[in-house]
Amino acid sequence: MKTGRIIRSLAGYYDIMNQAGTVERTRARGQFRQKNHRPLVGDFADYESENGEGFIWALHDRQNDLVRPPIANVDLAIVVTSVVEPAFSQNLLDRQLVALEAAKVRPVLYFSKLDLFDDKQRADFQETVAEYQRVGYDVVQSTDDLEAAFTPILKDKVVVAMGQTGAGKSTLLNTLAPELNLETGVVSKALSRGKHTTRQVSLIEVPKYQALIADTPGFSSYEVFDFPVEQLGDYFPEIKAVSGQCRFRTCSHINEPGCAVKEAVALGSISQARYNSYELFYQIIKGKRPVYQKTNQKWRQ
Repeated sequence: MKTGRIIRSLAGYYDIMNQAGTVERTRARGQFRQKNHRPLVGDFADYESENGEGFIWALHDRQNDLVRPPIANVDLAIVVTSVVEPAFSQNLLDRQLVALEAAKVRPVLYFSKLDLFDDKQRADFQETVAEYQRVGYDVVQSTDDLEAAFTPILKDKVVVAMGQTGAGKSTLLNTLAPELNLETGVVSKALSRGKHTTRQVSLIEVPKYQALIADTPGFSSYEVFDFPVEQLGDYFPEIKAVSGQCRFRTCSHINEPGCAVKEAVALGSISQARYNSYELFYQIIKGKRPVYQKTNQKWRQ
């Protein structure tokens, strides 16, 4: 019996890298389908392999896992967010951050395509950047020295790049590690969405950072709220930080009197835009379906 990490999944096959660095192809035994416990890229697995074919016998406990993209045991997620083409959506960004907070995966925000803004738009957008920095998130912008910004972040990590189709995930990874030579796509101006260039999740060794980095398929929407509504506030760090001061222990931060969160919004220590995301997600989880606000109008060109 051997042990290794699944680095690629395609058409029912799983490529596993063992401790010697050798990659072997396997399939999952039927018991996983029966238990609805599908192996994910990033999983550690016990397997047997002979003559280029093998079977996964057992999966190790996961440190964490994500539904979108489907990957397990990651240390860091680079959330690639375009400011234009496709248009910036704070709603979509906050959905991803909530999912990462729920999975206990550290996010790093990367804002791409700032070069397509004029000077005023770029200066105005710094207000949004500052909002996320105040929350405590690490932020990198496409106008930064990317090598200097990302090298200490990526070193010795298992990293997933995620974001909307056309946001620039593959372009970023090609800049950081040209040997990846990932295919990049263009954005359809009619649809304001990118053409899908990445169709599978693969972990790729990048010796420069001693890291494993995953490029993942993009998406045009992101609706993953698979937890009770009472937990939502825990996944907004700035809300979690003050919620203990609310008058009621079970405060939903929507309509109750004596709500410390709403007071913080009124005082400006919690941004109105972030609270709007919280309120919208709360209503979605409760079963109401408000109109999905895809674009933050302030940045529309």
